[in-house]
Amino acid sequence: MNFKMWIKALRVIPRITKEEWDQLDIVSRWLIATRGAVLIITFIPAVMAGLLAAKDGMFHWLNWILLTVGLVFAHAMNNLLNDLSDYRRGVDKDNYFRTQYGPQPLESGLMTTKQLLTYAAFNGAIALICGLGLTLLIGWQVLILIAIGAFFVFFYTWPLKYIGLGEVAVILVWGPLMVGGGYYAITGVWSWTVCLASLTYALGAALVIFGKHIDKLPEDKAKRIHTLPVIIGEKASRYAVLAMMAFQYIFVVYLVVTGYFSPILLIVFLALFYIKPVVQIFLHPKPAECPADFPKDIWPLWFVAAGFEHNRKFGMFLMLGLILQLPFFTNLVSSVFK
Repeated sequence: MNFKMWIKALRVIPRITKEEWDQLDIVSRWLIATRGAVLIITFIPAVMAGLLAAKDGMFHWLNWILLTVGLVFAHAMNNLLNDLSDYRRGVDKDNYFRTQYGPQPLESGLMTTKQLLTYAAFNGAIALICGLGLTLLIGWQVLILIAIGAFFVFFYTWPLKYIGLGEVAVILVWGPLMVGGGYYAITGVWSWTVCLASLTYALGAALVIFGKHIDKLPEDKAKRIHTLPVIIGEKASRYAVLAMMAFQYIFVVYLVVTGYFSPILLIVFLALFYIKPVVQIFLHPKPAECPADFPKDIWPLWFVAAGFEHNRKFGMFLMLGLILQLPFFTNLVSSVFK
């Protein structure tokens, strides 16, 4: 077991050779093949759904565990199927952006198609078992959520991403579907207010994918992959990301003013202490070459790296605020200041 590689693969997407791949344990291979470093983007909505359920006094451990495991493995399967779809369409050939920031399992020769499908089937089976478990606990309505999730898993790469709907899909999936649907899977109650609250994080997930699509805009345009940045242009896309960042904070303020969030959620504004370099990056076009002070192991990820950094900071403070507004902590604070 290579614990060092596990940790590395959860932080970045390691660039490795076929010889290095052959020496890895199965967990390391799974983390690299599924792009484990980005699975945190799915773990956070699962945590958010659980914390909102706990806030309303309806948290159930078993439901939350099934939800979290199911979502993470569904995301892992989605990443594998995305690579398979792009590989079969020839998208990742000729040093395409995807193969520059990390190994594409098929294009890099790390796995055969059969092996990748085996990995995908394993992840899908785990996700399905968790979904069926929640169906037994909550009711048949969970199957509707599973079906919607399956649609996005199988059709995100094509055709949604090709027709400018990929970014919209990310907002819907990482917001109302994961958080709103996750809340339902835990509590058995559907809440449109929870769906609104989910946008505070969903916009962060969307700006990460937006940043990625801006980074590879020239390559996508050449291959006729009409992501939203290809459609509206690089400059408009950069400003759209800045607008999404602003609305993350605006939604938090709105939910505090309306009373759904405790004022403690304003702790997310501490993320602004880290936002200046991120804003500076999105205010200007991507440099032609890797700047001297920029990590070489991250390049050519530029906008997506900045978006991911902001999303991580904002998400951290959002989760902290959601924890601190739980009845246990609010009662504790009240007792201290009595």
